[in-house]
Amino acid sequence: MLSRHDAVAKAIAYLLNDWTGFTTFLADGRICLTNNAAERELRSVARGRKAWLFVGSDRGGECAAMMYSLIGTARLNGVDPLAWLTDVLVGIADLPQSRLHELLPWEWTRLRKTPLVQEAA
Repeated sequence: MLSRHDAVAKAIAYLLNDWTGFTTFLADGRICLTNNAAERELRSVARGRKAWLFVGSDRGGECAAMMYSLIGTARLNGVDPLAWLTDVLVGIADLPQSRLHELLPWEWTRLRKTPLVQEAA
């Protein structure tokens, strides 16, 4: 029997409160059980912290965080972030919303042998 103030009891309660989130990795093999890869990606952010201290605004900080996330996702999927972002930014305006999933790094790698935008007949 544990006191609810015990560290182990708190950890168990935390786990049980987000059971769906915790077990999501069982349904999708691409999801990692640990956050080690995310923490590794954050090290580069920490290294540049002084240079990036002033991003101009809260919105600028949110945009920077989104870009770090996109670049990190590309790297984790073995995709060159510059090539991927360049191709995505060039083709996204002409791509129907129903096909936006094709721009995800793992899909982009699989489909990049064919053009993302169908040529008009």
